[in-house]
Amino acid sequence: MATIPPFETFYADHAGEVLRLLRRRLGRDRADDAFQETFLRALRAYDRLRDGEHLRAWVLTIATRVAIDAHRRAGEPTDELPELPSIDGRPAYEELAFLTDALPPKERAAVVLRYGYDLEYDQIAAALRSSPDAARQAASAGVRRLRRSVT
Repeated sequence: MATIPPFETFYADHAGEVLRLLRRRLGRDRADDAFQETFLRALRAYDRLRDGEHLRAWVLTIATRVAIDAHRRAGEPTDELPELPSIDGRPAYEELAFLTDALPPKERAAVVLRYGYDLEYDQIAAALRSSPDAARQAASAGVRRLRRSVT
């Protein structure tokens, strides 16, 4: 279990990457406000963290959600999948492969998108070319199948 650094260190380590991601997603004008919102959300949750191993992925997920929220507030379409962060250079599908490889393709995709990338069901549905209900059912079926195989 990796130790959690002081928030100031965490901020210094990740501020540049978060700002670059937000500028790519929102443009220079809107990125500054989104940057502040990202680190405010991170600060509010920071004392509840139990492990410091995946802080980069955690803050990039927060930034991605802030960018999606900004697009929604502006009335812009969000049916496109966001650029997905990876953990230490490894995409989430590789991180979860040892669990999900035996699942049927649609269930595997739904589980990885939901729990690896923390996407909402409408985003998963767009990726799978299905409805949000079908995406939810595929993720649920995949998790049930995983639980049966682990126990």
